Amino acid sequence: MAWKKFPYPDQAYAYPGVALQKSWARLHRGDCEPFPDDPKVQDAWRSYHAGDFGKAVETGLGCGITGYNAANKAAAIYANYLETNDERKCSLLLEVARRCEEQQEKTPHDANAWYLHAYALGRHSQSISVVKALAQGLGGKIKHSLTQALEIEPRHADAHVALGAYHAEVIDKVGSLVGGLTYGAKKSTGNELLEAALKLNPDSAITRIEYANALVMMFGKAKMKEAERLYREAAAFAARDAMERLDVAVAKAELAD
Repeated sequence: MAWKKFPYPDQAYAYPGVALQKSWARLHRGDCEPFPDDPKVQDAWRSYHAGDFGKAVETGLGCGITGYNAANKAAAIYANYLETNDERKCSLLLEVARRCEEQQEKTPHDANAWYLHAYALGRHSQSISVVKALAQGLGGKIKHSLTQALEIEPRHADAHVALGAYHAEVIDKVGSLVGGLTYGAKKSTGNELLEAALKLNPDSAITRIEYANALVMMFGKAKMKEAERLYREAAAFAARDAMERLDVAVAKAELAD
């Protein structure tokens, strides 16, 4: 397949040689991914951070299961931000979910095998409609995988974000009463999870974007000013890699509307 080019190429996102390890803690504060020993897996992550998502997927998959997290994150982020063909987007996300399920069997203590599974199914759910996804039982799978990720790695800020967003999405689509009784979704829990994410990863544009979206979904106009403030903060970030640059672009576009 032809992969669309990352629209904001920047040498600052290249991380050649030892630069990757030096910047690793900052780049992976959100997902707590350990620095890989295998130089080829390191190269897959370099391609991911630089925005060469197709190469990251190819290189990561070429390393076998140790390269799955790099390949899966690259495919999922590409599908979410850059793929415009709905069929192709769903296909990429479901492939990620399947590989994550393989990891869950073989390397069950890898937090990102669970987190990226939930991320892929969550974005797939948004693309087919959250209500339809809930009817198919995807909500339970997403919640279970995020809960597992947080049990394995309690400092996983991105899993906090995703679980907080899950509560907000469910409440937004089916209401507080059904959301609480059927799916265990609560406004207070969603808010706590997103607050925790912001404390764990304060230099994150996507955390602010998801928090802003969740506030509007759960509380409507009452939280609109707070949501706008979070979007302004996200738009002002200096991105450190391709995904962060895509997040900043989303925040700027939202403010421009």
